[in-house]
Formats: sequence, C-alpha cells, structure tokens
Amino acid sequence: MRRSTFESFDGTEIAYYQWGDDDAATPPVVLHHGFAANALANWVTPGVVDALTAAGHRVVGIDARGHGTSGKSDDPARYGDAKMSRDLSGLFDVLGADRVHLAGYSMGGVVSLVTAGQDKRVERLVVGGIGGRVVQPAAPGGRQATDVMVAALLAEDPNTVPVAGRGLRALADRVGADRPSLAAIARADRTDAVDVDAITAPTLVLVGQDDAIAADPEVLAAAIGGGAQLRLLSGDHLSALQDPRFVSSIVDFFA
Repeated sequence: MRRSTFESFDGTEIAYYQWGDDDAATPPVVLHHGFAANALANWVTPGVVDALTAAGHRVVGIDARGHGTSGKSDDPARYGDAKMSRDLSGLFDVLGADRVHLAGYSMGGVVSLVTAGQDKRVERLVVGGIGGRVVQPAAPGGRQATDVMVAALLAEDPNTVPVAGRGLRALADRVGADRPSLAAIARADRTDAVDVDAITAPTLVLVGQDDAIAADPEVLAAAIGGGAQLRLLSGDHLSALQDPRFVSSIVDFFA
C-alpha cells in the first residue's frame, strides 16, 4: 500500500492509497467510501482491494475531505457532493488516467454518480448502498434526519445518543473519525436530486435487500443513462458489504 496526497481545487489536502501494478493493462479502479468511513475501512476490510489486485487491477482508494487522513474542517461550506466530485476528478488528473473504473458506496455512491455524469473518463461504474431517493426531490423530514445525525456525532457521552443515531456514532468511533467534521458534512448543502440521465458508462447498482437507507433501488437503476444492472445482496446498509457477492460482483463487473 502506498499513501499519497494532492492539493484539491480549494486547497484541501486529499489523501489516497494505491495497491497493485501501476502498469496494469486495465484502467485503474478508483474507490470512494461512505459517510464516516474511509478508504481502508470501506474497501480493504471487506476484501475488495485484495480481490481486485488479485485480478490484476491497479486500485486507488480516496479518503474524502473530512474523512480518514484527508484535510478536515468544521465549516459546512467546505463540503457537499459537488466539492467531493471535484476532488474525485482531481484525483483522476493526478493519476494521469484517461479512463477509470469507479466504485462508490453510500455517500461515495452519490459522489460517484455526480462524477460519472460530468466526467467521461468514467468507463464503468458501480454504486452501492443508494436507492431511488437520490434521483427524487428531497423528501420532508430530511432536516430532522440531519439533526439526529449531528446530535449523535457531537454528543459528549455516546450512551446518551438516541437509538436512531447509535449505529452512525458507533461507526464513527470505531474508525476514529473526526466527529465535528462529519457533523459539518451532514449540515452541508446537498444536491436535491442527482441528474443521472447523463451517465453513459455501464453501471451496476448493489444494494442490501434490507437496506432502508437505499429504498427503491430499481428506480435508480432505471434512471441511469437508459438503465443499469441491479443486484440485491443479503443484509442492510452495513452488513451488505459482508455478503461475498459484494466483492465478487465488483470484480466481475470490472473484469
């Protein structure tokens, strides 16, 4: 594993990791993690990186701004899907790649959709842990959900966190995340609905069948550039990554 950094468009330091052969014949596989996680927790731990490198791919994992070892801030104005997408395209520039295979999970899936619709270097795309909500206007109650997330992240005593926020707080604590930065990300302006019709790259959507966060994945799959493959996995938003088909589906799709 090789760790490097680059300075993004607004001066934020973005960290990324590389595995495998730099001279691989196939496009590099770029991986973007979910909210509160990081490249290592989201992609190394489930075995995705090992499986891709074993298949001969060069693999690159980004730590999104506010996450992992990338630059952090408690200012919501420093975050948002559009800024994270610009970081991702900036990484493509740094890699000198004219073609990439891109995979994103949850937050990273949304950022990957935004990027694939604008950056035609994305040749193949896998998005996981997201459903039809990302192509629909923001539903009522979104602010309430944000307030729960922020309260869970900023509580001094994790034992006081309401039930709805305990999973998020446990994940943030487990990976050693910077909780004020995550709270700022939660408060940042979000894209009401992602325009996925511009995506022309072949796309695979992976969702746990019990994932309430990623409801109606068939709506998303149908909206992407005339259609995408949809594969349901066992488990919910977090446990779906433990289904062996999560890893094998990504490797097969990028073969």
